[in-house]
Amino acid sequence: MAGASMKDIKLRIKSVESTMQITKAMELVASSKLRRAKERVERTRPFFNILHETLMDIAYSNKEFSSPYIMTREVKKSCYVVVAGDRGLAGGYNANLFKMAAQHMADKDAVVLPVGKKTVEYFERRGVPMITTDYRVVEDIGLTTCYAMAELICRQYLERKFDEVYVVYTNFVSMLSQDPAVLKVLPLNFDRTQATNDSARGLMIYEPSSEEVYDRIVPQYVSGILYGAVAESLASELGARRTAMEAANKNAGEMVEDLSLRYNRARQAVITQEITEIVSGAEAQN
Repeated sequence: MAGASMKDIKLRIKSVESTMQITKAMELVASSKLRRAKERVERTRPFFNILHETLMDIAYSNKEFSSPYIMTREVKKSCYVVVAGDRGLAGGYNANLFKMAAQHMADKDAVVLPVGKKTVEYFERRGVPMITTDYRVVEDIGLTTCYAMAELICRQYLERKFDEVYVVYTNFVSMLSQDPAVLKVLPLNFDRTQATNDSARGLMIYEPSSEEVYDRIVPQYVSGILYGAVAESLASELGARRTAMEAANKNAGEMVEDLSLRYNRARQAVITQEITEIVSGAEAQN
């Protein structure tokens, strides 16, 4: 029985060590990709800020300004762009995001534009209507793809297929902290206190009109928000996966140590039993 127990323990140790090799490799891959993802996040923020300031300046430097993107209307249907991961093994990254999305969408007639394989699967299981399921791979989404998504959203918003647009994503705070967030995209609602106070802005002339220029910029602004949300979410997913794999490696190491100790105890018990049998046999012959 002891020999069988030793064999089982040895097989268990090999199994855990094999798992450790996989989790260690995943941790290294996540760490490598995370550096690039963080750089991508830092590069997206200036683009978004410039577009944000431009839209504010146009809106508040024209007293008679009007645009369908800033008009509030009765909300009959909402649109949610939900950005999650392509894979699991990232701790509570996907679960926390879906929980926040479900809470925000509660009691609303909503349609979803899912980004990421896990997002598509989540809303398919729950029968939530989706605009499209073309954006399944988060890592493949760039500025061009985000602009196509923004044009689709803005076109359907102008067609009154929905009356408000939210983006649900995960904000990258640090390597160890990622916070799910909900950001309202449409209709636009800027704080007048944040508008530029430069009087020269009021003298700026827009051709053919400030409204047309504004309506042309809004899809680019929305695409900037989407791209920033995708970049933040990707960095958050990689950070969560790196943390989860690091914890898995630590737990596996502790498990190997415990199994090794049990294996050595079982081996010592077998040796002690054999010595006892030899001594007993020698004494019986004498």
